[in-house]
Amino acid sequence: MPPASTLDISAIVDLDRYPLDQPGSAGYRAALDAIQGDLDAFGCGVLKGFVRPEILAAMVEEADRMAPLAHRSFGRTNAYFTQDRDDLPESHPQRRFYDRSNAFVPADNFGAGSPLRAIYAWPPFADFIRTALRQQAFFPYADPLADVIINLTEEGAGFPWHFDTNNFTVTLAIQNGEAGGEFEYVPALRTAEDEHYEAVQAVLDDRSDRVRTLVLEPGDLQLFKGRYALHRVRPVEGATRRYVAIFSFVEKEGMVGSPERTRQLYGRVLPIHFERAGHRDDSLID
Repeated sequence: MPPASTLDISAIVDLDRYPLDQPGSAGYRAALDAIQGDLDAFGCGVLKGFVRPEILAAMVEEADRMAPLAHRSFGRTNAYFTQDRDDLPESHPQRRFYDRSNAFVPADNFGAGSPLRAIYAWPPFADFIRTALRQQAFFPYADPLADVIINLTEEGAGFPWHFDTNNFTVTLAIQNGEAGGEFEYVPALRTAEDEHYEAVQAVLDDRSDRVRTLVLEPGDLQLFKGRYALHRVRPVEGATRRYVAIFSFVEKEGMVGSPERTRQLYGRVLPIHFERAGHRDDSLID
């Protein structure tokens, strides 16, 4: 079980602007209406300046301190983090592999003193996210390596087109690079029942008019359905690292990442990943 936070959430989240602990307040209603409107219209919702400016320096310091603990991986991957299928045509999305150079700090590095852990462990945060996404079934990600992580992207690195393992991805921008690092996504490209390979192939071929671009500023909180939205991060330019925290939630209690994907992203696999392999509600290939 993740450690309980020892930090005061009011020093981290801007509760004056986003009173998530007061569901009946006008401020709560305004935040909810705004992010649901964005989710409905664009498939992605953002709360600008979600964390207080003064805490960002501590978050950058934490990310700098944790950076040596990140698992850096360099390789080639498809959008599903699956192995090649020589029984499929070479143009099939499962056979389209791209260079991947990225780094993730696993969740078991963020203890009770982490402001990121404090946000994730704060019950009103999860309640608000669930309400914003209009979800009945909504649970913290049970993966001990992946519930709260930092993605760090260094000069020349990015992340190619991919789908997420977990249904709901919530990210917090901590630090941007000097240039590049744009987040591109295609909302609702697949469903729980259909991979929609032709639509995926159109994106990979740069033939789709559904691609959206989002530039987040440090302190912004983003919500989107990463399990169904194909997305990527453009290569970062300059010596300054791009830091993004990722908070993960799922629709089925007890879910963790697949062994194959976990090893690729974090460099190690725990017994729980084998014990719960295939513990999902959908029939998607990843």
